[in-house]
Formats: sequence, C-alpha cells, structure tokens
Amino acid sequence: MNLTHTRLLVNNYQECYDFYKNTLEFECRWGDENSNYAQFQVGNTQLSIFEKKQQLDDLNETLVESSSPLNEVVLIFAVEDVDETYQSLQSKVDFISEPHDREDWGIRVAHFRDPNGTLIEINRNIMV
Repeated sequence: MNLTHTRLLVNNYQECYDFYKNTLEFECRWGDENSNYAQFQVGNTQLSIFEKKQQLDDLNETLVESSSPLNEVVLIFAVEDVDETYQSLQSKVDFISEPHDREDWGIRVAHFRDPNGTLIEINRNIMV
C-alpha cells in the first residue's frame, strides 16, 4: 500500500475550501469552491476536502452529528520557524495555543482549527 493523501470530510465545504486555498495558501490541484471536493498540494503529499454528506451518501450511511469539538484527525505541518509562521497566520486564524516548546515531544508547537473544527498543529523539531 502507498498512502497518497489525507481526505477531510467537512460539513462546510466552501468555508474550508477558502481556508485551505486562501488562508493557508495551499495550491489547489483539483476542484474549486463549488465542486464539493478539492485536492491541495502540501509539500510532498495531498490534502483533500470533501463535503461529508456526499461521501456518506456514497456509502449509504447517515450523517451523525458529534457533540465533541475535537475531530478524530489532527493535521500536523512541519514549518521552518513556528514563531514566524504563527506571526504570519495570527491575523488569519484563531490560535488555540501560542508557540511553546514541548521538550517531552521534542518540538516547538502551536495549534489552531480549520472552519470544520479540525485541529491543526504547526511544529518544528527542537531535538538536535
């Protein structure tokens, strides 16, 4: 098997499309703001978003709303400088945590969420 990309199932497709394309400035390789599916190039991998109801319809499953604000997925992006990335995104996203060192994890880290509630982590290895 070869993992080709990660697909997020979202309830608010257009808002998420705008977030990944315009806020995080990821290159959209397939789809647009109205296609209900888009695929973005992120480094050496692909990140896609898909309107959750369409995916569930294809599986003949029913949408069940969760009361938990934390989705089961965390997107983790390595960055050159956590503080610099934090500063560049601070006016665009609401950070949950400010940049801080997690020496027990060996990283400097900060967190925010996309419009669908997916937790996003930016980090840089602090271990030598």
